[in-house]
Amino acid sequence: MTDERAAAAAVLLEATQGDADRSAAEVYDALAALGVAGDDGRRLAEAVNRSHREHVRLRRREQELTALFSSARELAEVRETAALLDRLVERAHDMMGSDLTYLSEFDPLSRELNVRTTTGSVSPAFRTLRVPPGRGLASVVVETRAPLTVLRYDEYREERHDPSIDAAVNAEGIVSMLGVPMLSGDDVLGVLFVATRTEYSFAPEQIALLSALADHASIVLQTARTLRSLQRSEDEARRALDRLTGHLAERDRSNTVHQELVHAVLAGGGFAPLAGTLSSALRRAVTVIDEHGVVMAASGGSAESGSGGGGSLRLDAPTLAAIEQSRLSGHCVLVDEDDDENRDGMALGSPREAVRAVSALVAGSQRFGAVLLGGGEFELGPVDRRTIERAAQVGALLALQQQAVAEAEHRVQSELVAELLAADPQHRGDVERRVRRLGVDARELDGLTAYSVPGEHRAAASRTLAALVGPRSLVGEHNGLVVVLSPSGPSGSPQGEVAAETASPLDPADLRRRTAAALAAPVLAVSAPPSRDLAAAFDSARRTARLLGALGVDDITASTDDYLPYSAVLDADERALRSFIDRSIGAVRRYDADRGTELLRTLRAFVRCNASPTRTARHLNFHTNTILQRLDRLDRVLGDDWRGDERFFRLSIAVRLDELRDELSGTRETHSLNG
Repeated sequence: MTDERAAAAAVLLEATQGDADRSAAEVYDALAALGVAGDDGRRLAEAVNRSHREHVRLRRREQELTALFSSARELAEVRETAALLDRLVERAHDMMGSDLTYLSEFDPLSRELNVRTTTGSVSPAFRTLRVPPGRGLASVVVETRAPLTVLRYDEYREERHDPSIDAAVNAEGIVSMLGVPMLSGDDVLGVLFVATRTEYSFAPEQIALLSALADHASIVLQTARTLRSLQRSEDEARRALDRLTGHLAERDRSNTVHQELVHAVLAGGGFAPLAGTLSSALRRAVTVIDEHGVVMAASGGSAESGSGGGGSLRLDAPTLAAIEQSRLSGHCVLVDEDDDENRDGMALGSPREAVRAVSALVAGSQRFGAVLLGGGEFELGPVDRRTIERAAQVGALLALQQQAVAEAEHRVQSELVAELLAADPQHRGDVERRVRRLGVDARELDGLTAYSVPGEHRAAASRTLAALVGPRSLVGEHNGLVVVLSPSGPSGSPQGEVAAETASPLDPADLRRRTAAALAAPVLAVSAPPSRDLAAAFDSARRTARLLGALGVDDITASTDDYLPYSAVLDADERALRSFIDRSIGAVRRYDADRGTELLRTLRAFVRCNASPTRTARHLNFHTNTILQRLDRLDRVLGDDWRGDERFFRLSIAVRLDELRDELSGTRETHSLNG
């Protein structure tokens, strides 16, 4: 009996002071063995259990507070970010009693989460795990900014699973998980996770503890990011100060060379003095090219041509990339010598004259070419590069001057084009004499192509086309279009660059493609059949261009004959044409969109089959009753009178224009895919 009382006393002692839980029944039996039974025994057993639970809670709380105080002290003492994060993860691992604990850092640019540090991991793949946006539990925590716990990861929502994440989780044998966000204001810095390899339900106290540790980890990451930002700012400020000091020391030399360049240009001679002065100052080959790669002047190398160019340079990929970079930055760009083995050609002549530096000739958004420099006896420093940039600015001024002259010639040609299209017989002879002064025989001009380009690009389009079509054609602006008048026969073969490449009559499609590439803008070309009646040809081309523009088409080559049935009766702007189509068949399109039907397809076939239900059914491979049912549905959508003569005529036009718009959109997409 004494042994039984001793055992009962041990049970009561463990129930009040031990860590293991004792059920109310065990405590009651122990009390009964000590002589306390009945209602008093049950009440005392319940009080003992409550006391035990409170004791365990307070002890765990004491451990948690001790750990948090230790973590806070480390935040103040430890400066190494990686070491501090490792300690935080290890402490969370010990306190939570988990099998695996890890911290994932959030990348705000890619919106990925990357595992930064782990404790308890057995899989190498897990330590480098990257969680893509919208996948895994970590993404849910980032999106909700709230803790998340799952009893079984494999049963979580399927759309959040990812093969790479699932493979890493399976390799670790993870079953239950708890993740809490690491926040800094409204920003998410990462997620702190604990996981078990058996099914486990995390208590609210554990979630609160892990959240507190996550707050400490947030402070570490935020501090590290702030320090990195401050370091970058300090480095940039130091570099800016060095650049400013060097600039002040070298400014006088740069100004002297700039004055020499200005005086050389004012003395006359175009681009040749610029190339000569720069070559003499920097002791290396200098070549000035236009936007098409044609040499305008060269000095100091085997490609030297004095005041004139006459020939195109074959520029390799590194040089072209450097010119584009210079155009965007406005600065001189050095070409890396390490790429020499991979370069497909030497632009300036001998191997020693391979392009080593470039500076683009630009004025605002206009491109005029570039200054190319070969290798020399010394490396180009900041002053030298600034000198090259100033030379490029002077070259851009020269190009602007030449452009002003070209624009004056363009205005003359535009006036002549307008008068040739005016269809005024009384002044025809005078206009032809003025055209002959430009070296063009007006009697041979029977080909007309109108180019529709955005208004801000028309002048540039005119210059580009004038350079491509050669001297026997006229190019000018008229009524918002750029018009090319040229001979249509073999004598109208293009001159210069186009002639060398095609040796065929002017091809509007090729001219449109080249012009669009030069402008980096959409170009619509409309050609009329050869005719001596240029005014009528232009009127037809203008109507066709307006029709295509109203349909939203701005980058194809078209013929007036292809769209004559529409352009002859329609001359509307885009808003009016869209409104007409929408008022006519918009209800059918919306009905199809809302219900997933094909009434518009049926209506198109019905129009093409001359309003015959039988032919429509045969055309669509449906039974006639099906077509009749669809026509009844169209009655409800369009109204009972839509098959009347006048209404059906308008619907037919709207249907065909809608089909034409879809076809042209498909054509444009095909052109885009094919380059």
